[in-house]
Amino acid sequence: MKYLSLVFILLLFIGCARPEQADLIIHHARIYTVDSAFTVVEAMAVRDGIIIATGSNDLIQRKFSADSVIDAGGAAVYPGFNDAHAHFWGYATSFLQVDLTGTRSWDEVLQRTKAFAADHQSAWVLGRGWDQNDWPEQSFPDKARLDSLFPHTPVLLERIDGHASIANSAALAAAGIKAGQTLKGGTIEVRNGRLTGILIDNATGLVAAKVPDPAPVEMEAALLKAQANCIAAGLTSVTDCGLALPQVAFLDKLYAEGKLQLRLNIMLSDSREHIDHLVQHGPIVKERYQVRGIKFYGDGALGSRGACLLHDYHDKPGWKGFMLKDAAYFAEQAALLAGTDIQMCTHAIGDSANRTILRIYADVLKGKNDKRWRIEHAQVVDAADFGWFGDNNIVPSVQPTHATSDMYWAKDRLGDETVKHAYAFKELLEQNGWMPLGTDFPVERIDPLLTFYAAVVRKDAAGYPATGFQPENALSREETLRGMTIWPARASFEELVKGSLEPGKKADFIIVDQDLLSVPEAQLLQTKIQGTFISGVRL
Repeated sequence: MKYLSLVFILLLFIGCARPEQADLIIHHARIYTVDSAFTVVEAMAVRDGIIIATGSNDLIQRKFSADSVIDAGGAAVYPGFNDAHAHFWGYATSFLQVDLTGTRSWDEVLQRTKAFAADHQSAWVLGRGWDQNDWPEQSFPDKARLDSLFPHTPVLLERIDGHASIANSAALAAAGIKAGQTLKGGTIEVRNGRLTGILIDNATGLVAAKVPDPAPVEMEAALLKAQANCIAAGLTSVTDCGLALPQVAFLDKLYAEGKLQLRLNIMLSDSREHIDHLVQHGPIVKERYQVRGIKFYGDGALGSRGACLLHDYHDKPGWKGFMLKDAAYFAEQAALLAGTDIQMCTHAIGDSANRTILRIYADVLKGKNDKRWRIEHAQVVDAADFGWFGDNNIVPSVQPTHATSDMYWAKDRLGDETVKHAYAFKELLEQNGWMPLGTDFPVERIDPLLTFYAAVVRKDAAGYPATGFQPENALSREETLRGMTIWPARASFEELVKGSLEPGKKADFIIVDQDLLSVPEAQLLQTKIQGTFISGVRL
């Protein structure tokens, strides 16, 4: 009897124990933790921006109390989306330029540019987003009409992929570009002895170097607008590929002032200054951003026929594209970085560029390792070369919407055989068993839901093609969610602090109105982000 009384008192004490204080409780949700077992729980507690517990509704509500409590009403909760390859700074600067995305002709490009210039008085007129592949005449334009509209004001309009542009005569003159001029890794187009204004890859840099920087107040406003758009889309982390140290310093100031909350993994752009800085000082790791990689540029893009191929372009016999620098340069940098904690992250789209970079990496990595060196895009890979990824733990960083944007003309560019091994996401995933996914925004739209749809369904928003584009390389829904959360975190050495909803990790998560893991594919793009949280704070 005495024993039973003690048990009763003990149970009474436990039942009356004060709940542990949390800052936030979410309950009656379908929470995909994206842990190693892909566990799904009902509730979660957060304190000081960190997840402190996950479990059943009963457990979390009994064990914790909080001033902020959210009844999710059965909604799905995922780790915050993490875009593994984007251009956050470049996206922000696009708000200061004429938006040429979706233009259906050169005429429309000119009309938009003229209207923008009338409303924005500046020394230069800048724009980005045109794609000649979307026009009835699928060829590069000529600057003649641009010169007529802007005889004195320099104009530089970049193609959607950033690997080609058109400049008017005033801009070409500012850069001192002459007909017949050549350079490594780029093309200055000349027709009948005169400049057309078309600049491919490194040639664009000659003019871009003359463009004045935006005013700091304009750049800050643009960055904050870019952040707001990212958060509204469910992004809590972004990898920004290819910044300069002054840009990092500008971002650091905004973080210090509490104006930026979005987490950034920053790659510095390939330069001697940037490489020496990181080699000397090591990775920069702050609360909301880090710098631990160098973005190298192997080749150009398919859309502008600058991607370096093993065989001739199917629609341009005698032309294989080009590497932007000699292979010896990349080999030298790989040898230097192999003894550091700095990630080598190299843009490679064509199968020749991928083969070149893969072999250079393999020469210094020498088999299995945990350097997590990356190939950005890995868009066209020869059938014989996929094994290099797995044999040397090289990380393919891919963008599913590139497949659904390029599918209309990719076969024309590559031919029947080569296209079979393009956008081969499933085959790439199998090499290491994990793979980060991104968008490459503003090249593609910022929306992560488009990434999910393109990876899983491999169709455009209209449902074309009916059976999907090369559906054998579609990813499963679980693989895709991992590719948008925990695997990008792993690709930047951050998987221990974010990317899954587990105790001890940052409380970065989203609430959505329908479950991406079960909703019919036709409804995927109708999904709405109901809330985005970074460090447990709704933004």
